[in-house]
Amino acid sequence: MEVEGGGVPLDEKARRMRDLLSSFYSPDHAASAASLPRNTSSRFATLDTINTTAFNADQYMNLLVQKSNVEGLLQKHVEMAAEIKNLDTDLQMLVYENYNKFISATDTIKRMKNNIVGMETNMEQLLEKITSVQSRSDGVNTSLFERREHIEKLHRTRNLLRKVQFIYDLPTRLDKCIKSEAYAEAVKLYTGATPIFKAYGDSSFQDCKRASEEAVTIIIKKLQGKVFSDSESIQSRAEAVMLLKQLDFPVENLKVKLYEKLEQFLVDLNLESKELTRASVDVNKSPKQESVPHSPSAFAHEASIREFAKAVWAYKVIFLHSEPQLSKLAQDLVKKHFEATHLRIMKQVNSGDLLAMLRLIWTDVLLMEEVLPEASLPDCALEYAHVAVRDYISSSFGRLLRYISDSLMTAQFTPKEGIEEEYSLQTALDAGKKAVTQGSTDALLDFRQLLDQETELLFRLRDLTIDWVQEGFRDFFKKLDGYFLLLSGKGNTTSEDVNLIEMPGDKIASGLVLVLAQFSIFVEQSAIPRITEELATFSSGGGVRDYGHICPIFRSSGETFLHLYIKMRTQKISVLLKKRFTAPNWVKHKEPREVHMFVDMLLQEFKEIGTEVKQLLPQSLHHKHRRTNSNGSTASSRSSTLRDDKLIRSNIQKARSQLLESHLAKLFKQKMEIFTKLEHTQESVITTIVKLSLKSLQELVRLQTFNRSGFQQIQLDIHFLKATIKDIAEDEAAVDFLLDEVIVSTAERCLDPIPLEPPVLDRLVQAKLPKTSEQNQDS
Repeated sequence: MEVEGGGVPLDEKARRMRDLLSSFYSPDHAASAASLPRNTSSRFATLDTINTTAFNADQYMNLLVQKSNVEGLLQKHVEMAAEIKNLDTDLQMLVYENYNKFISATDTIKRMKNNIVGMETNMEQLLEKITSVQSRSDGVNTSLFERREHIEKLHRTRNLLRKVQFIYDLPTRLDKCIKSEAYAEAVKLYTGATPIFKAYGDSSFQDCKRASEEAVTIIIKKLQGKVFSDSESIQSRAEAVMLLKQLDFPVENLKVKLYEKLEQFLVDLNLESKELTRASVDVNKSPKQESVPHSPSAFAHEASIREFAKAVWAYKVIFLHSEPQLSKLAQDLVKKHFEATHLRIMKQVNSGDLLAMLRLIWTDVLLMEEVLPEASLPDCALEYAHVAVRDYISSSFGRLLRYISDSLMTAQFTPKEGIEEEYSLQTALDAGKKAVTQGSTDALLDFRQLLDQETELLFRLRDLTIDWVQEGFRDFFKKLDGYFLLLSGKGNTTSEDVNLIEMPGDKIASGLVLVLAQFSIFVEQSAIPRITEELATFSSGGGVRDYGHICPIFRSSGETFLHLYIKMRTQKISVLLKKRFTAPNWVKHKEPREVHMFVDMLLQEFKEIGTEVKQLLPQSLHHKHRRTNSNGSTASSRSSTLRDDKLIRSNIQKARSQLLESHLAKLFKQKMEIFTKLEHTQESVITTIVKLSLKSLQELVRLQTFNRSGFQQIQLDIHFLKATIKDIAEDEAAVDFLLDEVIVSTAERCLDPIPLEPPVLDRLVQAKLPKTSEQNQDS
């Protein structure tokens, strides 16, 4: 076996190196491998056993030869040679490192040995010095002990004498505090002496204790008097309760009394003064930004609220767990503020007053929030402001509705002397138009002030305010239409806002009905589109509600009022005609000598209708069924009337068997369209009223029985109407037809239907025409 210079066999050296490296890098694996016996069967050997202590070289070589070819063996040889070289290098590095550590440890031990030499001598010298200092200190303490104890005794005696002097002087000092009403100082002095009285009050300081207790009894009575005194401020009463509590006085009954005083403050608080709102201050602004001067009432209100806040804070400090009661009290303050605001809103305040009231409320809310945050007053104020702003908007629209109503109601009353009715109706219509346009614009400007304010309450309600305004206009138009329906007799009285409007009474003037008809058309065509445009500007780019569905409502109202006007005028004429035909005895009627007076009255009614209609309604663009102009000759009309009279006279004089032919002719004439569609024009309304009046005249004739003179009287009246009514009605053909129907119906109801001779008829008509012209000129 090859042996190195050291005498150790090479195989043994290699084995030890392997064991060292294995123990350093894989101690667990090495230990487990070491536990295997060296004679382990070859059938369990693997190529990995080279790293274990139980490595068998023969078995490893046999296994390697079995599993590898020549090239594999050569490659394995090269790898193993490289590994052996690396292991030798690593082992050398480990030896060098451990050697350096051993050298450092040796040097350290040498230095420690040199330093320790002489330390024992120094320690012995230090001990001797400490013992000397301690002995000298004990000597000083022994010499000064008696004097120090005497000084401490004198100091304790001095402090005791001061306390004794304080106790003896306490009754006098308490009396001085009572005279100067310095009750807080008195309580402080007494509470400071209480421990001494408890320890020595029954022996050494018995007299001082009794005198002090008597003084404290007086102080308690004084403090109770302040608590129950109405002349004292709330803050003073709260301080008195705090002092009584320090004196161990039972304050539960005082707690109730003080709370009642706080409640009484709210009862006595005056929030309806206009000076308060005029001088209210926005707490978000600095004093330099405030431009509104304080009034005395505003100063007093602010001072009282601050005092109330201090009293609430004192109550909260004195009486623990009182926050729920105080929160309710503070919320009642906000509630009372908004109740006063609601009353002012009902009295028709403007937006400036409302803003001033809200600023005043917000100022008080912030003052109370500082001392009582548990009450959540900002949220409470926001809820009340939600209702107040909505009520204000609703109230503004209610005022606008009444303003429009008052403007239109001028047409309900009879014009004064010297004022034409035409001017009155036109003025009422113009006033109504101005009220709805200018009033809506003013209302939007008023609401705009609510949006432009930086007050936190209004800022948080900005979006809701825009919605309320748009919703308010929608409800306003609906209520206005409801008011119109109520005037026309077709509405109900369930709307509160409509009931607040002054109604014209049991009977509405026909002129007002015509004004409302035209006003409804104006609202549909002009007012609603204009207000919609202004709302788009008001909402600043927000969504604007569609009011198109309201336009048909007012269009329908216009039609309703126009029909109502025709109905009212026709009913009035029907009453006039009924009086004419029910008063006389037509069977015993005398021979006619002139046109009856009722014709003049009927023409006067037609003239009044024309006066009302022509001032408000436009003229028709096309004239319909007009055979002659109103200023044409009466000869053609008269000749036509004479021909009709001859025809009627010839038919009537025939036997009753010939009535069938008359009825056939009547049926032929009825093919003419009499009642056409009603339009918002002068001609359409006047012609419709004339037609309905003539139809009523025909129905009244059918209910009577006439003699010859009665028949001739009706013939004369109708003949005169044919000559005059053509200047009033537009549809002359239909009017002539209805007048002929009246004569035919009279002939059917006549016992002896013999008409007047044409010359006589013409003479009587010509005698009446100048008189009628003079009456028209005079009127």
